[in-house]
Amino acid sequence: MNFGATSWSLSEADHTSIGQVLQRFLFDSKARCALLVDKSGQLITTTGERPAFDVTAFATLAAADFAANDQLARLIGERDFSTLFHQGERESMLLADVSRRVILVVLFDHRTTLGMVKLKLRSAVDELGRLFERMFSAGLKKPAGSAPALLGDIEDEIDRLFQ
Repeated sequence: MNFGATSWSLSEADHTSIGQVLQRFLFDSKARCALLVDKSGQLITTTGERPAFDVTAFATLAAADFAANDQLARLIGERDFSTLFHQGERESMLLADVSRRVILVVLFDHRTTLGMVKLKLRSAVDELGRLFERMFSAGLKKPAGSAPALLGDIEDEIDRLFQ
């Protein structure tokens, strides 16, 4: 099931719960930073070391990267790629799908390994997935007449282009 931008909301309690999951994940994995990005490219939250770049632009690019890779997966006969890995000389990043609506982006360096990040990632994604599914479900119960989304969902638009 795909959820549009107006089908859920993030309360202060939700934000706190998400922050706790991400902080625990960063501590356990020794990664530098975790960003949660809506698949439409909106930054939800950043935890850990503050990146030295524009996180809003980064969130948009990360969502586009994930959407493009979903299309590549479909072209080779896969439903999607649930994780993506990009390795650099000094910095690496791992992107993971959370509940088909949110992307967890993990930035890490020499202080940890890809194996350690992946090992700790699964439980964080599962826990975040439960939190977001609860938020998505609550959003579906919004009263009739709720304000429509001002911006369409980028992933839905890309999917329509390739159909």
